[in-house]
Amino acid sequence: MHSPIVHLIFLIFTGTAILSTLALFTRQSLLVAYMLLGALLGPWGLKLIGDANAVKQAGDVGILFLLFLLGLHLQPQNLWHSTRKMSLITLNSSLIFLVAGFTVGHFTGFSYAESIIIGITIMFSSTIIGLKLLPTTVLHHQHTGELMISILLLQDILAIGALLILQAIADRAFSFHDIGYILSAFPILLLAAYIFQRFILSKLLNRFDKVHEYIFILSIGWCLCMAELSHFMHLSEEIGAFIAGVTLASNPISLYVAESLKPLRDFFLVIFFFSIGAAFNFGVLPEIMWPAAILATLILVGKPIVFSWLLRKSGEARFMSWEVGVRLGQISEFSLLVIYLALDANLIRPETSYMVQAATILTFIGSSYWVTLRYPTPLASSEKLRRD
Repeated sequence: MHSPIVHLIFLIFTGTAILSTLALFTRQSLLVAYMLLGALLGPWGLKLIGDANAVKQAGDVGILFLLFLLGLHLQPQNLWHSTRKMSLITLNSSLIFLVAGFTVGHFTGFSYAESIIIGITIMFSSTIIGLKLLPTTVLHHQHTGELMISILLLQDILAIGALLILQAIADRAFSFHDIGYILSAFPILLLAAYIFQRFILSKLLNRFDKVHEYIFILSIGWCLCMAELSHFMHLSEEIGAFIAGVTLASNPISLYVAESLKPLRDFFLVIFFFSIGAAFNFGVLPEIMWPAAILATLILVGKPIVFSWLLRKSGEARFMSWEVGVRLGQISEFSLLVIYLALDANLIRPETSYMVQAATILTFIGSSYWVTLRYPTPLASSEKLRRD
């Protein structure tokens, strides 16, 4: 009997193979090809795939593996130093873009409440785009990676706080218990991960390090276990996966784990970007095109300038500061969660949700092109810039 799952995977990966080939010949971004295929095959295109949400749930697994692998390349002591240094930059940039988003929303005809939500959504940059396009094996990019991951991690914590507040508004029940979760869950999760890795996981890895299949299975189990624990503690699954990688980074076997999981990560990330294109409602595009274009332009131009200025003020080199700003120049996938919750809480109209979704996709496309054409990345169209 023919399985719907097999048919779905056939459509996604056969189509991706064809469009990716065309993208490479024409020097286009592969990420854009993935999203374009989703739009072509999804409910608003050829309707070959009817349920984009089911595809997205599979794609979300790729985000977990992406963050787990990035964590494997970061020593905990270096990450702590960078995160502490980046906290003020993250807070200042978030405030700047909150005000900028509110201003754009207000002057393009949205209500005060909707403008505030718009401001919140553009505070954050995409963890997926930023880290997917960042080389992990080039030594001179390690400091760039530490700065970016520190900023993105702090932004994720702010995003989680925003999501909790919106969830409370939707449920009409916000308590100090929720605030306590925001303040205490992250350090508790980090401590639990360190203790388990130090006294159990490291001993298992050292004893059976020659059984590669076991190392592969144990690593996946550790990543998903921490993701579930993080979700149980009202944090995001992505943060749990990242912590799982960081706590394992000091183990010598971490490099082997990182290499062995790359194909699995890429498999699910293709599905994730496909789902973004498939889920967008193109029927409302004429109504929200101009506000979305203005918001996307503000992000693509403003984020590199703001982050570059703040990083230079903190003592970072000019070239590196600008590169980090460019790599962070998009709206976050967390912003989509914020907008969905705001819609559920009746804080915004559906048109506002579609406008933010359109701006997010535009920044994904624009940022991907900018990075792949200008900086070293695993998906660069030029051999000179291609780094894994």
